[in-house]
This record gives sequence, structure tokens and C-alpha cells, in this order.
Amino acid sequence: MLGDTQGKKLDKYVHDYVVFDLETTGINCAADRVIEISAVKVLEGKTADTFTALVNPEMKIPFRASQINHIYDDMVKDAPVFQTVLAAFDAFIGDMVLVGHNIHTFDMKFIQRDAQAYWGKVFSNNYIDTLPLARQCLPKLRSHKLTDLAAHYHINADDAHRALADCGMNQKVFERLGEALESPEVQRNMKICPRCGQLMRKRNGRFGEFWGCGGYPECRYTEKLFAK
Repeated sequence: MLGDTQGKKLDKYVHDYVVFDLETTGINCAADRVIEISAVKVLEGKTADTFTALVNPEMKIPFRASQINHIYDDMVKDAPVFQTVLAAFDAFIGDMVLVGHNIHTFDMKFIQRDAQAYWGKVFSNNYIDTLPLARQCLPKLRSHKLTDLAAHYHINADDAHRALADCGMNQKVFERLGEALESPEVQRNMKICPRCGQLMRKRNGRFGEFWGCGGYPECRYTEKLFAK
């Protein structure tokens, strides 16, 4: 949902959400462009609707990007431009919470950048990044990439790096993380920032360990580690 202020990052499980994913021409949020966007609407943990579209980026897709996502110039030459697709995506998501893997530092930056450029607005939907949740729930796992999380949970990862397939994979991972968040072991090691609602992390400072908000530097809330 477009508005004047960006939505907040949340660190929790919700039952109703839209999981989304982008494929792009590269990883530079300032210069690269979206070539595919997909989304899955989930109500009470079950798929209710899907959205997917290829996008004409109005530039040549670098070969190394095509090697990863298997999207080539001839596939997008007759596709709509992103302004058209992003408007349809906005209508699809409404005011629902968005979910995705590593979206805080990647996907959200692309859609916020382009919404601002097209309409002078930003997406005001709150959103959940499953990457920090996975690190919280599975601290001993060596890698928290989406495909590695899928392997850990025995989730099919066929067609990884195409947006709709990644959405389906991410949905299943998020549901499993939601279960893990309820476990006593995870609860004992989890603290939520009372100011912004994000996960807090144990950090080291001049006077020893303390709790620091994971939303730093936007949120600078801290607590003594052993505060009652």
C-alpha cells in the first residue's frame, strides 16, 4: 500500500501475509533494475492467491545475472515496464504484511526506490525479513541462505532463483520459523525491542555485554544485559 512513510520491519510470525521476491539485473540497488516480481498471498498459513510478472528493464540483462536467474533478454522484450507491474503488485498486496528473505537490505530498497521515482510515494506495509529470524532460530546453522534453510527443513528447492519458486520456498521456511519461534529454547535467547519491535542482539561495549536493537542505527535502544 503506497503512502508517505515507509512501513516498519517486524521480527515475528504472522498468520496472514504476502511473501514476495524479485529477480534483478544485479545487486546494485542504485543502478540495477527489476526483471521479475512474484508474490504469494497467505491467509492462516495457506496459499490464497499468487502474483507473478516478468518485467522489461529497458536495458540489456547482464549475462552473469541470466546465469543465476535464467531470465534472458528475449523473455522480457515484450513484457510490461516496472511502473505498470509495480502498480499491479501494489493492488495485489493491499495493506498486508510483506515477508521475504533478505528483503530489508535488498528487495525493499528496489521497490521503495521505484515507487518514490514513479509516484513520489513509498510502500507503507510493515514487513518481515526471514533472514534475521533464521539466524535467531537456527544459530548453529553455518549458512542462512534461503536454499540452505530449505535443505535444513527438507523443502523442495527446484527452480530456485526464479521469483515465484523462491516465494513458495520462503513461505514454507517462514511457517517452520514460526514454529521455531514458539520453542522454549529460542524464547530464552530472544528479546524484542520495546521501542521498534525488532529483535535485540547481545553486543559488547566498553562496560561489557549489553542488549542492542537489531534495527541500529535507525533504532538505538539498549538495555543492560542482566536488567530485570
